[in-house]
Amino acid sequence: MKLPRAKLFRTLPLLMVAALIAGCGSNALTPRYTSENPDILRIGNDRPAEPERTVEDLGSYCIEVTETWESHGTTPDGQTLWAKNTSRAVVPCD
Repeated sequence: MKLPRAKLFRTLPLLMVAALIAGCGSNALTPRYTSENPDILRIGNDRPAEPERTVEDLGSYCIEVTETWESHGTTPDGQTLWAKNTSRAVVPCD
């Protein structure tokens, strides 16, 4: 079946608009707020407990490791995203 050229030029934009509306109207990808390693990312409104500072002996010098939990926004349902930050400083060995 062959469409006349005028009808094709009228129908094609309508089909394109319908496809655009259908594509934009569908659900977007749902973000996944989980972590394989809960030691670096946690979800919940309660702040995780701060781990103690540790000192690592590296032979000729020592490093003090400090870990803190910081809020990095919220999930769509209002839960807080917590990410662990780690800082290191050279300290004298005892």
